[in-house]
Amino acid sequence: MRFQSSARTAFSDFILPGLVRGAGPGGLAWAILLGLLLAPSSVRANEWTRFRGPNGTGISHLEGVPRTWTEDDYEWTIALPGVGHSSPVVWDDRLFVTCGGEKGSRTLLCLNAASGETVWTDTVDLGANHLHRKNSYASGTPATDGERVYVAYADEEHYLVLGYSLDGEKLWTRDLGSFSSQHGQGVSPIVHGDLLIVPNDQMGPSSIIALNRKTGETVWESKRNFRRTSYATPFILEVDGGQPQLVCLSGATGLTGLDPETGTEIWRSGELPMRTVGSPVFGEGVVIASCGSGGRGKHMVAVEPTGNGDVSESHVRFVRKQNLPYVPTPVMWEGHLYLWNDDGVVCCVDPKTGENVWRERVGGNFSGSPVLIDGALYCISEDGEVVVIDASPTYRLHGRSPLGDASYATPAVANGRVYLRGFSRLCCLKAAN
Repeated sequence: MRFQSSARTAFSDFILPGLVRGAGPGGLAWAILLGLLLAPSSVRANEWTRFRGPNGTGISHLEGVPRTWTEDDYEWTIALPGVGHSSPVVWDDRLFVTCGGEKGSRTLLCLNAASGETVWTDTVDLGANHLHRKNSYASGTPATDGERVYVAYADEEHYLVLGYSLDGEKLWTRDLGSFSSQHGQGVSPIVHGDLLIVPNDQMGPSSIIALNRKTGETVWESKRNFRRTSYATPFILEVDGGQPQLVCLSGATGLTGLDPETGTEIWRSGELPMRTVGSPVFGEGVVIASCGSGGRGKHMVAVEPTGNGDVSESHVRFVRKQNLPYVPTPVMWEGHLYLWNDDGVVCCVDPKTGENVWRERVGGNFSGSPVLIDGALYCISEDGEVVVIDASPTYRLHGRSPLGDASYATPAVANGRVYLRGFSRLCCLKAAN
């Protein structure tokens, strides 16, 4: 085996002038530096560091992205050296994306985010294990913290986590052991502080593992009940300035809130009846997650993450059992929940009640998740059409635009661009501003 804007506006309008007035030489430079340090990373807009971007919300405030376009409108399009369903991640001028080979190899590519030119690649040879027809050897999205980039790959014998420098040096490799799954691996790691958090909910002994992001050494491991492999990616939640929580999801455990520094469980919603694929989201005081089977979501739960221990009887706001996504992850935006279902039905939902505001069929089938860009939802169909609708209590379809390749992937947004991944090509759409 070869191991190969609003916050910025407020700052500039009210704080910077006070710093600059009366400042001596270099005062302006210090004010600008302080502004960059204090501005939230999501405001900088040149980073998309994990699956579905900032904390997994799938939300970008980038303006000037067209609602419809042709293939001629892409700034660039490149062929990828293999098949995959992962999303790109971006830090400044570096874009990272994974591809899988026919015999089980997994490749991490680093591209120039502005031009699409290859900067470096590294390949890991693993076994050609069984995959679901909608899975690939490169379905998990990398994560980056601006110092390193991290990837997780698995076959039946090995669950590898690797840390690279942004220049392509392999800094460390961890083998977490065997990986038992009916459909293959596809979950994505996330970074929290000095930790790289790796979900490991499989058909055998399972856990959530936190590694030291600099060394790959285990910091903590939280054991989990297990039943079927989960493909949900966790996120970090802070409720009303309270204790941060690592929100995780699997069918066997349901939703859980863990202490991200220790892995200690804070609350749990109780077991869910089916497999979990889409990731959890938060908004309007609830964490929302769904499960399903046979290509359909069949059970959704909304849980208030303010309890302790088993909250299945005390903190479940609603359960919903119709018009649900199975693979796509929802988007929460301006007091509404948007469910983009696998069969092309989209629902705008009141997250206080779980009832529809509207329900419309956009057509097509979907295995990627929508992202929200400047008030509109962008989602790639399996046939390679990018469908755009308003994220609004009033339904509006803007249209469909060609990707030129089948796709099960989720868009990424950074550096004034939208990156759209097909099975074996990557397209870059530049915003007008």
